Amino acid sequence: MKAILLVLIILTSFSCAGPQHSTPVEVQNLSAQEYKRQRMSGKTMVVDVRTPEEFADGHLTGAINSDYRGGDFAEEIKTWKKNKVYYLYCASGNRSGKAAELMKEAGFQNIYNIGGFQTLREAGLPTEQGVDE
Repeated sequence: MKAILLVLIILTSFSCAGPQHSTPVEVQNLSAQEYKRQRMSGKTMVVDVRTPEEFADGHLTGAINSDYRGGDFAEEIKTWKKNKVYYLYCASGNRSGKAAELMKEAGFQNIYNIGGFQTLREAGLPTEQGVDE
């Protein structure tokens, strides 16, 4: 009888443990130099979250524009793949930090805030002018 009671206690404790939760994702901040050292692949996306006017004045080569302030960003991330690596920047790092947090809440796993455009440009990252296609 004691053996049966012990087995029931053990089984009950395992069934009450509930599902195991994975470690929460943290947004990582990268300096311009750290970003330059990162290895780029086909599973990465560079996102400028500034306004279209700011983007047209100059942006990182290959970046797409998704305006955080205008609300485009919140809608556009709904169509993005959550397993890609995303590098976000803005004018100072503030909007990109907020955008990264929004992505984190939406379940994205690999999010990097790389800061402000001027700092990235001064670090020697390639830039271009005009609107994205």
